[in-house]
Amino acid sequence: MNFGFSAEQDELRAMVRRFLEDKSPESEVRRLMATTEGYDPAVWSQMAQELALQGLAIPEEFGGQGFGPVELYVVFEEMGSALYCGPYFSTVALAATALVNSGDESAQRAFLPGVADGTTIATVALTDESGNWDLAATSTMAVRRGATWSLRGVRSYVTDGAIANLILVPAMTESGLSLFAVAGDAPGLVRESLDTMDQTRKQSRLTLNDVPGTLVGEEGHATAGLEATLHTAAAMLAAEQVGGAQRVLDRAVEYAKSRVQFGRPIGSFQAIKHKCADMLLDVESAKSAAYYAAWAAQEKNDELPIAASLAKSFCSEAYFHCAAENIQIHGGIGFTWEHHAHLYFKRAKSSELFLGDPAYHRELLAQRLGI
Repeated sequence: MNFGFSAEQDELRAMVRRFLEDKSPESEVRRLMATTEGYDPAVWSQMAQELALQGLAIPEEFGGQGFGPVELYVVFEEMGSALYCGPYFSTVALAATALVNSGDESAQRAFLPGVADGTTIATVALTDESGNWDLAATSTMAVRRGATWSLRGVRSYVTDGAIANLILVPAMTESGLSLFAVAGDAPGLVRESLDTMDQTRKQSRLTLNDVPGTLVGEEGHATAGLEATLHTAAAMLAAEQVGGAQRVLDRAVEYAKSRVQFGRPIGSFQAIKHKCADMLLDVESAKSAAYYAAWAAQEKNDELPIAASLAKSFCSEAYFHCAAENIQIHGGIGFTWEHHAHLYFKRAKSSELFLGDPAYHRELLAQRLGI
Protein backbone atom coordinates (compact mmCIF):
# COMPACT_ATOMS: atom_id res chain seq x y z
CA MET A 1 0.00 0.00 0.00
CA ASN A 2 1.55 3.28 -1.14
CA PHE A 3 0.00 6.60 -0.18
CA GLY A 4 2.69 8.63 -1.92
CA PHE A 5 2.01 10.34 -5.25
CA SER A 6 4.05 9.45 -8.32
CA ALA A 7 6.05 11.97 -10.34
CA GLU A 8 3.34 11.90 -13.01
CA GLN A 9 0.64 12.62 -10.44
CA ASP A 10 2.68 15.50 -9.01
CA GLU A 11 3.02 16.93 -12.51
CA LEU A 12 -0.73 16.57 -13.01
CA ARG A 13 -1.26 18.53 -9.80
CA ALA A 14 1.12 21.27 -10.91
CA MET A 15 -0.57 21.51 -14.32
CA VAL A 16 -4.08 21.73 -12.85
CA ARG A 17 -2.94 24.27 -10.25
CA ARG A 18 -1.39 26.52 -12.91
CA PHE A 19 -4.51 26.25 -15.04
CA LEU A 20 -6.85 27.13 -12.17
CA GLU A 21 -4.66 30.01 -11.01
CA ASP A 22 -5.05 31.45 -14.51
CA LYS A 23 -8.69 30.52 -15.21
CA SER A 24 -10.29 30.44 -11.77
CA PRO A 25 -9.01 33.33 -9.66
CA GLU A 26 -11.34 34.73 -7.02
CA SER A 27 -12.55 37.47 -9.38
CA GLU A 28 -13.65 34.86 -11.92
CA VAL A 29 -15.32 32.73 -9.24
CA ARG A 30 -17.38 35.75 -8.19
CA ARG A 31 -18.30 36.55 -11.79
CA LEU A 32 -19.41 33.02 -12.61
CA MET A 33 -21.36 32.40 -9.41
CA ALA A 34 -23.51 35.42 -10.30
CA THR A 35 -24.47 33.94 -13.69
CA THR A 36 -27.33 31.53 -14.35
CA GLU A 37 -25.09 28.93 -15.98
CA GLY A 38 -22.35 29.10 -13.36
CA TYR A 39 -19.45 28.18 -15.66
CA ASP A 40 -17.38 29.42 -18.59
CA PRO A 41 -17.96 27.27 -21.73
CA ALA A 42 -14.60 28.29 -23.20
CA VAL A 43 -12.71 27.15 -20.10
CA TRP A 44 -14.77 23.96 -19.98
CA SER A 45 -13.82 23.18 -23.59
CA GLN A 46 -10.17 23.98 -22.91
CA MET A 47 -10.16 21.62 -19.95
CA ALA A 48 -11.34 18.82 -22.21
CA GLN A 49 -9.40 19.55 -25.38
CA GLU A 50 -6.03 20.66 -23.97
CA LEU A 51 -5.86 19.11 -20.48
CA ALA A 52 -8.14 16.07 -21.06
CA LEU A 53 -9.51 16.43 -17.53
CA GLN A 54 -13.07 15.34 -18.29
CA GLY A 55 -11.83 12.06 -19.75
CA LEU A 56 -9.13 11.45 -17.16
CA ALA A 57 -10.76 8.37 -15.59
CA ILE A 58 -12.81 7.25 -18.61
CA PRO A 59 -11.56 4.02 -20.24
CA GLU A 60 -9.50 4.56 -23.37
CA GLU A 61 -11.93 2.58 -25.56
CA PHE A 62 -14.54 5.26 -24.84
CA GLY A 63 -12.30 8.23 -25.61
CA GLY A 64 -10.74 8.74 -22.19
CA GLN A 65 -7.29 8.55 -20.66
CA GLY A 66 -7.81 5.38 -18.64
CA PHE A 67 -6.59 6.69 -15.28
CA GLY A 68 -8.40 6.23 -11.99
CA PRO A 69 -9.67 7.76 -8.74
CA VAL A 70 -6.20 8.65 -7.42
CA GLU A 71 -5.59 10.93 -10.41
CA LEU A 72 -9.10 12.32 -10.00
CA TYR A 73 -8.30 12.92 -6.33
CA VAL A 74 -5.44 15.21 -7.36
CA VAL A 75 -7.71 17.19 -9.69
CA PHE A 76 -10.54 17.52 -7.19
CA GLU A 77 -8.23 18.65 -4.40
CA GLU A 78 -6.95 21.46 -6.60
CA MET A 79 -10.46 22.38 -7.72
CA GLY A 80 -11.62 22.52 -4.11
CA SER A 81 -8.72 24.80 -3.30
CA ALA A 82 -9.60 27.15 -6.15
CA LEU A 83 -13.40 26.99 -5.65
CA TYR A 84 -13.69 26.08 -9.32
CA CYS A 85 -17.09 27.01 -10.77
CA GLY A 86 -18.21 24.47 -13.32
CA PRO A 87 -20.02 21.15 -13.81
CA TYR A 88 -16.91 19.00 -13.36
CA PHE A 89 -18.05 17.15 -10.23
CA SER A 90 -21.51 16.34 -11.58
CA THR A 91 -20.17 15.28 -14.98
CA VAL A 92 -17.07 13.34 -13.93
CA ALA A 93 -17.49 12.14 -10.33
CA LEU A 94 -21.20 11.36 -10.69
CA ALA A 95 -22.38 10.80 -14.28
CA ALA A 96 -19.25 9.32 -15.88
CA THR A 97 -18.68 7.09 -12.85
CA ALA A 98 -22.31 5.92 -12.96
CA LEU A 99 -22.00 5.04 -16.64
CA VAL A 100 -18.78 3.11 -16.07
CA ASN A 101 -20.35 1.25 -13.14
CA SER A 102 -23.52 0.45 -15.10
CA GLY A 103 -21.78 -2.22 -17.14
CA ASP A 104 -23.85 -1.14 -20.16
CA GLU A 105 -21.36 -0.99 -23.03
CA SER A 106 -23.85 0.47 -25.50
CA ALA A 107 -24.65 3.34 -23.12
CA GLN A 108 -20.96 3.87 -22.46
CA ARG A 109 -20.24 4.08 -26.19
CA ALA A 110 -23.14 6.46 -26.67
CA PHE A 111 -22.37 8.90 -23.85
CA LEU A 112 -18.80 8.65 -22.53
CA PRO A 113 -16.97 10.00 -25.63
CA GLY A 114 -19.05 13.18 -25.37
CA VAL A 115 -18.11 13.54 -21.72
CA ALA A 116 -14.44 13.02 -22.54
CA ASP A 117 -14.33 15.62 -25.32
CA GLY A 118 -16.28 18.21 -23.32
CA THR A 119 -19.39 18.32 -25.53
CA THR A 120 -21.56 16.57 -22.92
CA ILE A 121 -22.38 18.06 -19.53
CA ALA A 122 -23.98 15.38 -17.42
CA THR A 123 -25.33 14.81 -13.94
CA VAL A 124 -27.16 12.23 -11.83
CA ALA A 125 -30.51 13.20 -10.28
CA LEU A 126 -30.06 11.34 -7.01
CA THR A 127 -32.63 12.82 -4.63
CA ASP A 128 -36.28 13.81 -4.61
CA GLU A 129 -37.94 16.64 -2.68
CA SER A 130 -37.05 15.04 0.66
CA GLY A 131 -33.33 15.26 -0.05
CA ASN A 132 -32.91 11.65 1.09
CA TRP A 133 -29.71 10.08 -0.25
CA ASP A 134 -31.00 6.55 0.31
CA LEU A 135 -31.46 5.03 -3.15
CA ALA A 136 -34.27 2.82 -1.87
CA ALA A 137 -36.30 5.97 -1.13
CA THR A 138 -36.45 6.96 -4.80
CA SER A 139 -39.98 8.15 -5.59
CA THR A 140 -39.65 8.61 -9.36
CA MET A 141 -41.40 5.93 -11.40
CA ALA A 142 -40.68 4.56 -14.87
CA VAL A 143 -43.21 2.74 -17.02
CA ARG A 144 -42.51 0.84 -20.21
CA ARG A 145 -44.54 2.08 -23.18
CA GLY A 146 -43.83 -0.30 -26.03
CA ALA A 147 -40.15 0.02 -26.91
CA THR A 148 -39.61 3.16 -24.82
CA TRP A 149 -39.77 4.21 -21.17
CA SER A 150 -41.71 7.06 -19.61
CA LEU A 151 -40.56 8.70 -16.36
CA ARG A 152 -42.71 10.61 -13.89
CA GLY A 153 -41.64 12.29 -10.67
CA VAL A 154 -39.66 15.13 -9.14
CA ARG A 155 -35.91 15.20 -8.56
CA SER A 156 -34.51 18.01 -6.45
CA TYR A 157 -31.13 19.41 -5.40
CA VAL A 158 -29.72 18.15 -8.70
CA THR A 159 -26.22 19.50 -9.17
CA ASP A 160 -25.91 21.35 -12.51
CA GLY A 161 -29.31 20.00 -13.53
CA ALA A 162 -30.26 23.21 -15.33
CA ILE A 163 -27.35 23.07 -17.79
CA ALA A 164 -26.79 19.32 -18.22
CA ASN A 165 -27.61 17.89 -21.63
CA LEU A 166 -27.51 14.36 -20.19
CA ILE A 167 -29.32 13.53 -16.95
CA LEU A 168 -29.12 10.07 -15.40
CA VAL A 169 -32.27 9.40 -13.38
CA PRO A 170 -32.74 6.51 -10.93
CA ALA A 171 -36.37 5.38 -11.07
CA MET A 172 -38.45 2.49 -9.84
CA THR A 173 -39.90 -0.03 -12.30
CA GLU A 174 -41.81 -3.25 -11.72
CA SER A 175 -38.47 -5.02 -11.39
CA GLY A 176 -36.91 -2.55 -8.95
CA LEU A 177 -34.51 0.38 -9.10
CA SER A 178 -33.31 1.13 -12.62
CA LEU A 179 -31.22 3.87 -14.23
CA PHE A 180 -32.36 5.95 -17.19
CA ALA A 181 -30.66 8.45 -19.47
CA VAL A 182 -32.75 11.56 -20.14
CA ALA A 183 -31.85 14.30 -22.60
CA GLY A 184 -31.68 17.80 -21.18
CA ASP A 185 -34.21 19.01 -23.77
CA ALA A 186 -36.54 16.02 -23.48
CA PRO A 187 -40.27 16.78 -23.85
CA GLY A 188 -42.06 16.95 -20.51
CA LEU A 189 -38.89 17.86 -18.55
CA VAL A 190 -39.18 21.08 -16.55
CA ARG A 191 -35.97 22.47 -15.03
CA GLU A 192 -35.97 25.11 -12.30
CA SER A 193 -32.83 26.65 -10.79
CA LEU A 194 -32.81 26.72 -6.99
CA ASP A 195 -31.64 29.56 -4.77
CA THR A 196 -28.86 28.14 -2.62
CA MET A 197 -26.44 29.46 -0.04
CA ASP A 198 -23.42 28.35 -2.09
CA GLN A 199 -23.73 29.79 -5.59
CA THR A 200 -20.43 28.26 -6.72
CA ARG A 201 -22.26 24.93 -7.16
CA LYS A 202 -25.61 25.30 -8.91
CA GLN A 203 -28.60 23.11 -8.00
CA SER A 204 -31.91 22.53 -9.74
CA ARG A 205 -35.33 21.00 -9.34
CA LEU A 206 -36.42 18.71 -12.17
CA THR A 207 -40.03 17.79 -12.83
CA LEU A 208 -40.55 14.79 -15.09
CA ASN A 209 -43.97 14.66 -16.72
CA ASP A 210 -43.96 11.43 -18.74
CA VAL A 211 -40.43 12.17 -19.92
CA PRO A 212 -38.91 9.66 -22.37
CA GLY A 213 -35.84 7.89 -21.04
CA THR A 214 -33.36 5.27 -22.23
CA LEU A 215 -32.66 2.33 -19.93
CA VAL A 216 -29.02 2.13 -18.82
CA GLY A 217 -27.96 -1.32 -17.68
CA GLU A 218 -30.42 -4.03 -16.71
CA GLU A 219 -33.89 -3.21 -15.49
CA GLY A 220 -34.14 -3.54 -11.73
CA HIS A 221 -30.38 -3.96 -11.23
CA ALA A 222 -29.15 -0.38 -10.83
CA THR A 223 -28.61 -0.39 -7.06
CA ALA A 224 -25.12 -1.93 -6.97
CA GLY A 225 -23.72 0.38 -9.65
CA LEU A 226 -25.24 3.48 -8.11
CA GLU A 227 -24.00 2.58 -4.64
CA ALA A 228 -20.48 2.12 -6.05
CA THR A 229 -20.85 5.50 -7.75
CA LEU A 230 -21.84 7.17 -4.48
CA HIS A 231 -18.82 5.64 -2.73
CA THR A 232 -16.42 6.98 -5.36
CA ALA A 233 -18.17 10.36 -5.47
CA ALA A 234 -17.95 10.65 -1.67
CA ALA A 235 -14.20 10.01 -1.89
CA MET A 236 -13.85 12.69 -4.57
CA LEU A 237 -15.91 15.17 -2.57
CA ALA A 238 -13.63 14.50 0.40
CA ALA A 239 -10.71 15.43 -1.86
CA GLU A 240 -12.44 18.73 -2.69
CA GLN A 241 -12.96 19.38 1.01
CA VAL A 242 -9.29 18.71 1.75
CA GLY A 243 -8.28 21.22 -0.92
CA GLY A 244 -10.60 23.86 0.50
CA ALA A 245 -9.50 23.23 4.08
CA GLN A 246 -5.84 23.51 3.11
CA ARG A 247 -6.51 26.79 1.31
CA VAL A 248 -8.31 28.44 4.24
CA LEU A 249 -5.57 27.24 6.62
CA ASP A 250 -2.93 28.81 4.37
CA ARG A 251 -4.91 32.06 4.17
CA ALA A 252 -5.43 32.14 7.95
CA VAL A 253 -1.73 31.61 8.69
CA GLU A 254 -0.74 34.22 6.12
CA TYR A 255 -3.09 36.77 7.68
CA ALA A 256 -1.96 35.92 11.23
CA LYS A 257 1.63 36.66 10.22
CA SER A 258 0.88 40.00 8.56
CA ARG A 259 -1.93 41.48 10.70
CA VAL A 260 -0.44 43.62 13.48
CA GLN A 261 -2.38 44.42 16.64
CA PHE A 262 -1.04 45.97 19.85
CA GLY A 263 2.33 46.32 18.15
CA ARG A 264 2.81 42.64 17.22
CA PRO A 265 1.51 40.12 14.64
CA ILE A 266 -1.69 38.48 15.86
CA GLY A 267 -0.11 35.11 15.09
CA SER A 268 2.04 35.60 18.19
CA PHE A 269 -1.03 35.50 20.44
CA GLN A 270 -1.69 32.16 22.07
CA ALA A 271 -5.38 32.04 21.12
CA ILE A 272 -4.54 32.46 17.42
CA LYS A 273 -1.75 29.88 17.67
CA HIS A 274 -4.20 27.37 19.11
CA LYS A 275 -6.72 27.99 16.34
CA CYS A 276 -4.10 27.51 13.64
CA ALA A 277 -2.76 24.37 15.33
CA ASP A 278 -6.25 22.88 15.54
CA MET A 279 -6.85 23.70 11.87
CA LEU A 280 -3.57 22.03 10.90
CA LEU A 281 -4.53 18.90 12.81
CA ASP A 282 -7.90 18.84 11.03
CA VAL A 283 -6.31 19.27 7.60
CA GLU A 284 -3.66 16.58 8.04
CA SER A 285 -6.15 14.11 9.48
CA ALA A 286 -8.60 14.85 6.66
CA LYS A 287 -5.86 14.21 4.10
CA SER A 288 -5.17 10.79 5.59
CA ALA A 289 -8.85 9.84 5.47
CA ALA A 290 -9.35 11.14 1.93
CA TYR A 291 -6.13 9.58 0.60
CA TYR A 292 -7.22 6.19 1.91
CA ALA A 293 -10.68 6.50 0.35
CA ALA A 294 -9.14 7.39 -3.03
CA TRP A 295 -6.77 4.41 -2.79
CA ALA A 296 -9.65 2.09 -1.92
CA ALA A 297 -11.60 3.39 -4.92
CA GLN A 298 -8.60 2.91 -7.19
CA GLU A 299 -8.09 -0.65 -6.01
CA LYS A 300 -11.83 -1.43 -5.93
CA ASN A 301 -11.11 -2.57 -2.40
CA ASP A 302 -13.83 -4.13 -0.26
CA GLU A 303 -13.13 -1.41 2.31
CA LEU A 304 -14.28 1.37 -0.05
CA PRO A 305 -17.80 1.74 1.44
CA ILE A 306 -16.28 2.16 4.91
CA ALA A 307 -13.39 4.36 3.76
CA ALA A 308 -15.68 6.60 1.69
CA SER A 309 -18.16 7.24 4.52
CA LEU A 310 -15.32 7.78 6.99
CA ALA A 311 -13.66 10.30 4.67
CA LYS A 312 -16.89 12.12 3.82
CA SER A 313 -17.88 12.39 7.48
CA PHE A 314 -14.52 13.54 8.81
CA CYS A 315 -13.57 15.83 5.91
CA SER A 316 -16.97 17.55 6.02
CA GLU A 317 -16.52 18.54 9.65
CA ALA A 318 -12.83 19.38 9.24
CA TYR A 319 -13.49 21.71 6.28
CA PHE A 320 -16.39 23.46 7.99
CA HIS A 321 -14.38 23.94 11.19
CA CYS A 322 -11.39 25.35 9.27
CA ALA A 323 -13.61 27.68 7.22
CA ALA A 324 -15.29 28.97 10.39
CA GLU A 325 -11.97 29.47 12.19
CA ASN A 326 -10.59 31.29 9.16
CA ILE A 327 -13.37 33.85 9.56
CA GLN A 328 -12.62 34.20 13.28
CA ILE A 329 -8.92 34.74 12.67
CA HIS A 330 -9.65 37.44 10.08
CA GLY A 331 -12.03 39.16 12.48
CA GLY A 332 -14.67 41.57 11.23
CA ILE A 333 -13.35 41.72 7.66
CA GLY A 334 -13.89 37.96 7.32
CA PHE A 335 -17.65 38.47 7.57
CA THR A 336 -17.84 40.89 4.65
CA TRP A 337 -19.11 40.02 1.18
CA GLU A 338 -15.90 41.28 -0.39
CA HIS A 339 -13.68 38.82 1.50
CA HIS A 340 -12.79 35.32 0.33
CA ALA A 341 -13.48 33.73 3.73
CA HIS A 342 -17.26 33.66 3.37
CA LEU A 343 -17.03 31.98 -0.06
CA TYR A 344 -15.16 29.03 1.44
CA PHE A 345 -17.49 28.98 4.44
CA LYS A 346 -20.52 28.61 2.16
CA ARG A 347 -18.84 25.94 0.03
CA ALA A 348 -17.85 24.08 3.19
CA LYS A 349 -21.43 24.09 4.45
CA SER A 350 -22.95 22.99 1.15
CA SER A 351 -20.33 20.25 0.76
CA GLU A 352 -21.06 19.07 4.29
CA LEU A 353 -24.66 18.33 3.25
CA PHE A 354 -23.95 17.16 -0.31
CA LEU A 355 -24.09 13.35 -0.69
CA GLY A 356 -25.18 13.05 2.93
CA ASP A 357 -24.15 14.91 6.08
CA PRO A 358 -21.67 13.53 8.67
CA ALA A 359 -24.42 12.02 10.83
CA TYR A 360 -25.80 10.14 7.82
CA HIS A 361 -22.38 8.71 6.98
CA ARG A 362 -21.64 7.79 10.58
CA GLU A 363 -24.89 5.81 10.57
CA LEU A 364 -23.76 4.07 7.37
CA LEU A 365 -20.41 3.35 9.00
CA ALA A 366 -22.11 1.79 12.01
CA GLN A 367 -24.24 -0.39 9.78
CA ARG A 368 -21.30 -1.50 7.63
CA LEU A 369 -19.16 -2.27 10.68
CA GLY A 370 -22.01 -4.11 12.35
CA ILE A 371 -22.04 -1.82 15.37
